[in-house]
Amino acid sequence: MEDAEDERSFSDIRGGRLSLRCRDYSPYCREFGLSSARLSLRTLTAVTCAVWLTAYGLFTLCENSMVLSSAIFITLLGLLGYLHFVKIDQETLLIIDSLGIQMTSSYASGKESTTFIEMDKVKDVIINEAIYMQKVIYYLCILLKDPMEPHEVSQVVPVFQSAKPRLDCLIEVYRSCQEILAHQKATPSP
Repeated sequence: MEDAEDERSFSDIRGGRLSLRCRDYSPYCREFGLSSARLSLRTLTAVTCAVWLTAYGLFTLCENSMVLSSAIFITLLGLLGYLHFVKIDQETLLIIDSLGIQMTSSYASGKESTTFIEMDKVKDVIINEAIYMQKVIYYLCILLKDPMEPHEVSQVVPVFQSAKPRLDCLIEVYRSCQEILAHQKATPSP
């Protein structure tokens, strides 16, 4: 079977542009990639200039060259830290009915962080709501079964934490996940 791919534009809770890429590998294996806007060169330049101009102002007051050197060093370390630990360019959710769910976060520096949840630990995938910055937002999450009480929930794992897509985007992913979970529940376990 040939891979089918679909890409649509949505927005995040702050009004920023998101791109949702849906790829069907089979009827019961789908991947959702949510990409956010890349780091803006304009923002990067503005922050760097503000830090360096402040450092230059301090340098003229105290005439200590360590102020300028420190500003350059702190700016470079801050940028590298931001790119490697904070700025996520893409979040991916791969769901396979017989295996499980894999979530991957790709950082701007190229680093990737992956979490895998076995399907027998998944109770359900839901859209939940929360209060964030004085407004109600929605987020997709995976409910994990309690090992002692299979009908209870032991943990809630949020998906697409960095991108924070709006409800219309979450509904697209939710419906596809529910199709796969329904098939997985209907298939008898060996």
